[in-house]
Amino acid sequence: MTLYGIGLGPGQADLVTVRGKTVLESVDIVYSPGRLSRTVALNHVPESKIGDLDFPMTRDEEKLRAAWKTAAGEIAPQARDGDAAFVTLGDPNVYSTFGHLRRTLDAFHPDVDVEIVPGVSAMTAFATALDVEIEAGAGLALREAANGHAPTGPDRMILFKVTDAPATHDGLTAAGYDVTYGRRLYMEQGETVITDDPEEIDERDYYTLAYAVKRDLDIEPATARFDEMGETTSVEERV
Repeated sequence: MTLYGIGLGPGQADLVTVRGKTVLESVDIVYSPGRLSRTVALNHVPESKIGDLDFPMTRDEEKLRAAWKTAAGEIAPQARDGDAAFVTLGDPNVYSTFGHLRRTLDAFHPDVDVEIVPGVSAMTAFATALDVEIEAGAGLALREAANGHAPTGPDRMILFKVTDAPATHDGLTAAGYDVTYGRRLYMEQGETVITDDPEEIDERDYYTLAYAVKRDLDIEPATARFDEMGETTSVEERV
């Protein structure tokens, strides 16, 4: 029997993968770490199938460890006797709460089999929401930017957990970046906002990301066109 870590995607019920939906419908019980992931899961399973767990909103490491140990103790018997799922927004292996549970199970219940069902992450879905193309060969870095942090260095970055957009914006623009912000992209809960003005999203919201590009970055994606004779020519051939 198995515990499935299922990525639900960025927050819209129809962005759950086909495999994720199939596994959700097949397991005996579904655990969720929060209200948003629970809401998405309820589009695919009845409420009677949802298991209740308590995860305190705190940075106290001792309380957090105790909560994850309790959660692992609740889930482990269910995963031994049947199939269970733990759902998270995004992908279970990418900046996810599922990592805490998996490490706790490894420490205290190593006999529990775990299988990951990957999900669409907001860090990839952002490109469509912001109408951005990350062309082949481009470098792209992923950084955390909570509490006004403004990491710099790479030419292009996706910043997540942007909880103080004005402060982050000041640091990035001073370092030579143009920045676009996306809040609650592909989420059914809350208002979706896409803007280059940090004052529009100055209130704290964990589900805010930013795309930062060096202002002087020379981007010329490879392309092709058909000339009058119907032959394909590349940018390099036309320069």
